Amino acid sequence: MGGLRKHNPLINSARGGRVLSALQRPWFTMRPPCGYGVLTTIGRVSGKPRYRCVRAVRRGNRVYLVAIKGMRTGWLRNALANPDVQLRIRSGKFGGAARKLRDEPERHLAKEAYYELLSPFEYLECANWLRGLPSRSRIRELHAGWFEQGVPLVIDLDR
Repeated sequence: MGGLRKHNPLINSARGGRVLSALQRPWFTMRPPCGYGVLTTIGRVSGKPRYRCVRAVRRGNRVYLVAIKGMRTGWLRNALANPDVQLRIRSGKFGGAARKLRDEPERHLAKEAYYELLSPFEYLECANWLRGLPSRSRIRELHAGWFEQGVPLVIDLDR
């Protein structure tokens, strides 16, 4: 399997991530791809709304996200500081409360949901992150790496 793209500025820096999210946001706001959405948090310092395109896997009244860069991820720190968030996903716009996973059984459910979903958009995502041709197995390996190395988060949607 080809390795991570080392010279892709859109995935290797916080600034690049903001640029990529800003480029995707108009499309994700109109109609997010299956398994993706626009997360709105309140800035922990500024108090202003902050928007980020994220991989968001819904199961019932829960949506699972992973901050793939860990605690350095701004949207994660914002969501933990102020858990009241908004999420625009394919099925609509929802409010909810963000939190870290509570225990191992919940982590197992989140992992299953995060690995299980495979949509056409993820082939583009894989091509952006990895050298070589995207495949189902490579996409799952990419997501597994994100889940294991990142910080999983759940949003309990308001009913």
